[in-house]
Amino acid sequence: MCAESSTSAYWDAAAVGFDDEPDHGLRDPAVREAWAGRLRGWLPQRGADVLDLGCGTGSLALLAAEWGHRVTGIDRSPRMVELARAKLAGTGASVLVGDAAEPPVGEGRFDVVLVRHLLWMLPDQRAVLRRWARLLRPGGRLVLIEGRWGEAEPVGLTAAELSAMVAPLTERLSVEELAPDAALWGRAVRDERYALAADLAPVRRHREIVDVHLILRRGGDVLLARRANTGYADGLLHAPSGHVEDGEDVRAAMLREAAEEIGIGLGPDEVRAVLVLQHKAPAGDARTGWFFEAELGEGGREPVNREPGKCSELGWFPLDALPDDMVAYCRAGLEAYRAGHRFALHWHEPDDPIAYAPEGPDRLTPL
Repeated sequence: MCAESSTSAYWDAAAVGFDDEPDHGLRDPAVREAWAGRLRGWLPQRGADVLDLGCGTGSLALLAAEWGHRVTGIDRSPRMVELARAKLAGTGASVLVGDAAEPPVGEGRFDVVLVRHLLWMLPDQRAVLRRWARLLRPGGRLVLIEGRWGEAEPVGLTAAELSAMVAPLTERLSVEELAPDAALWGRAVRDERYALAADLAPVRRHREIVDVHLILRRGGDVLLARRANTGYADGLLHAPSGHVEDGEDVRAAMLREAAEEIGIGLGPDEVRAVLVLQHKAPAGDARTGWFFEAELGEGGREPVNREPGKCSELGWFPLDALPDDMVAYCRAGLEAYRAGHRFALHWHEPDDPIAYAPEGPDRLTPL
């Protein structure tokens, strides 16, 4: 049995007694009113399109529908959906069978995405949050009710962990502590329970730095420069490189950087684009690098260090036996070039070092 089928079967079996929990069924008037009061604060005052993901038997969806909101519920369990449809009959709400991590609805259709006690169980939570954000209209809101449950062996997400994941998507974020309100749970609780409301940032067109790198060859060797006093990757080797400036094309930027950094006046016909590499730094900033190849013959022009304040030395190194003390980004570009790739990704994970790590994971992905 596949994981999806087994998960659905588990919740199908749990559906029979699901509403017995006070905060699931909201059968106790005091518990129902406690949740109603909180939900009114999280949802718009006027009729809105609300998507309840992992809706279970539809108790929160029913509250929203009773206030005139247009509600869509989604749950993976057919039995949960059956019970939710019965509970929501006559309200105009619709309930669908589907994976909450990949909702079977169109993007940009909802004013609120409401999710209770679900995200902590899903893999790749940051990617799931991005998908949920795309379901919202501009100015829409994510309402995530989560917690870190249990005292001896807690499971779930802390408010700090979830806030860090949601922050890049949002303009305004607030966390509301729920554990102290015993009426929500039908009893006193001592673990961490909260609601995170995030008003999403407007969609912005993707922008990133473009830089250029020179693969200057002399036979089987390639020129590398050791960075110094820059605040980034100092002490590590890197190819001559720099950022494209406003108004420049990438080839013009490469010719300028070659003259400024190593005193080589190359003509447009002496450089050739050999690789485009999109790179993400460990801190998460993305950039696109253009790698250009140029050849220097024996006895020709000799590179000189024109920026001694930023470079401590220049040296020639075998392309087929590159040194280890290199910037990982540049090393990946040279390895891609040597392998004959024209387009590639170099996508760091947050804990990766900037320096090349011989025993570390290979982040180079040819396209």
